[in-house]
Amino acid sequence: MKSFYRKACLVVVSSWLAAGVSHAQSTNDTDEDNYNTVTTFGITTNTNAGLLGGFVFRQSKRLDDELFGKTQYRYLSIELVNVRHPREISSGNNTGSSITAGKENYLFVLRPQYGREIALFRRNADEGISVNAILAAGPSLGVIKPYYVEVSSGRTTRQVPYSQVANPTPGSQPEFIVGSGNFFQGLGESTLTVGVHAKAAVSFELSAFRSNTTGVEIGFLAELFPKKIVIVPNTNTAIGDRTVGNRNFFSSGYITLFFGSKK
Repeated sequence: MKSFYRKACLVVVSSWLAAGVSHAQSTNDTDEDNYNTVTTFGITTNTNAGLLGGFVFRQSKRLDDELFGKTQYRYLSIELVNVRHPREISSGNNTGSSITAGKENYLFVLRPQYGREIALFRRNADEGISVNAILAAGPSLGVIKPYYVEVSSGRTTRQVPYSQVANPTPGSQPEFIVGSGNFFQGLGESTLTVGVHAKAAVSFELSAFRSNTTGVEIGFLAELFPKKIVIVPNTNTAIGDRTVGNRNFFSSGYITLFFGSKK
């Protein structure tokens, strides 16, 4: 999966950057697309998530001062993403339902971001591609929610945390997993953690109409929490405690597709 993202990033960056440079060299300042605010929404995927990693809100506001002779923008963003463990593998059972064996917790992260967006190449008012560089950072608000599964014992079924099935109480009635639990089950049992993150990215913007924009943001993000977050616990006590194989530092490559308006 990570190899796929690397190749995709290289292909997209190379082709779009070449197009942006070529177009920027063929236009002058009077033809450039000038705007003060860009507000967009998007979906994102990254190397620590599945195909749909989360949702993003972005806003860039033009500043009066230039940076290294380039137009700069105040960059604000907030994203909600699901962070997965590398060992997470969904599998079916004899009932046809899909479960993630070994998974104990979800990790959802809310990331407010503040930074700068620098216009490397600005598009012509009617055509072309804008290429911007982005540096941003902010707090990471992590929500650790128990992963619930549906279990059966005789003719009764109920939903319980996976950790309860993996570590049954001695002498308790045997229960069998028949499927995943309700996604919202256990939300009130979530715990919170606070970390920090920073990212560096390149944004490519296209516009079908002068007041609308679509594009892609491609970058890398690093994130640090105060302690390891157990998503899939280690069950082999011979190599260490249950936190082995889990992390408090996450790094990922990501791609965000966005659309919105500018004025």
